[in-house]
Amino acid sequence: MDPAFWHARWEAGQIGFHQPEIHVLLRQFWPQLQLPRAQRVFVPLCGKSLDMLWLLEQGQRVLGVEISPLAVAAFFRDNALQAEVQAAPPFQRWRLDELELWCGDYFDLRPEHLSGIGAVYDRASLIALPPEMRRRYADHLAALLAPGTPVLLITLEYPQAQMKGPPFSVTEAEVRALFGDAFAITLLEGKAILDQEPHFRAKGLTDLMEKAWRLVRR
Repeated sequence: MDPAFWHARWEAGQIGFHQPEIHVLLRQFWPQLQLPRAQRVFVPLCGKSLDMLWLLEQGQRVLGVEISPLAVAAFFRDNALQAEVQAAPPFQRWRLDELELWCGDYFDLRPEHLSGIGAVYDRASLIALPPEMRRRYADHLAALLAPGTPVLLITLEYPQAQMKGPPFSVTEAEVRALFGDAFAITLLEGKAILDQEPHFRAKGLTDLMEKAWRLVRR
């Protein structure tokens, strides 16, 4: 899955992964990270997620990275925000107060870009990637983060043969295989959500679990 896939999805308006509300598991479990105010939070593959606004409301500083310029522009336009835009190759930086969105490729990030990051929020990054890219994603995240950095990760599990991703099914075994060497892993919650997600049932799913994880960089 190359960048052209995501550019095409945004150009065609095929963004069913975008949620019009703050994610319930973010509200529920973010306080458990016990992050001081004004800490910098990294949101990879952020799209135009409203969750970033909620994090700002909690007093955090937010750094999102998104490959689609349409998504970045839509975030500011939809929320009636005016950003300062700067070229910072290989990224284009959109900045407003305590919020920065970097338009570019996640895999172009270097540890110095994430200096001072206090936590990571991944709702739709890992599950957006096909199996062959998830190991690269996890290894790169580990390389970017300082020891002790917590991650709130949200995953979905369903019979993969019943639906073509994204979002993809990522099992508990895979989470532990991907992150176990570099992170301490705690399963915070797992619950069946198919009854609350009729569009997934309409696609043929017979089971759908959502799980929240706390990872801490070793």
